[in-house]
Amino acid sequence: MKREPAVLLVEDEPLLGELMTEALIDQGFEVHAAPDANDALRYLLSGAEVDILFTDIDLGDGMDGVALAQLAREMRPKLPIVYTSGRRSPDQIAVVPGAAFLPKPYSLHDVGATLGRLMRKRAPG
Repeated sequence: MKREPAVLLVEDEPLLGELMTEALIDQGFEVHAAPDANDALRYLLSGAEVDILFTDIDLGDGMDGVALAQLAREMRPKLPIVYTSGRRSPDQIAVVPGAAFLPKPYSLHDVGATLGRLMRKRAPG
């Protein structure tokens, strides 16, 4: 039986994280939500299935989403990554190759469509 694509969602705003989790589940994704980069890294290091990383860039105190994405790609070189931010644009950050960017505010449909598109690009055949 085929499993749902697993998204690691990193969002430090609790209400937005909950909304995104519910919306992505409704769109057919399995979601693990992390409130910060350190929690996300622990999850990746646990060996859990992660098919795509969706991370805010500005994560408050500590590591930002850019550094998280770079470390995630070192651990999992083919991991698709989607960045989001309401304050920065892709030309202001060092994005990992092949990553996508969604500016905030975004529509829930756009997030699901972007994640689905990246998953299809990654799929063999």
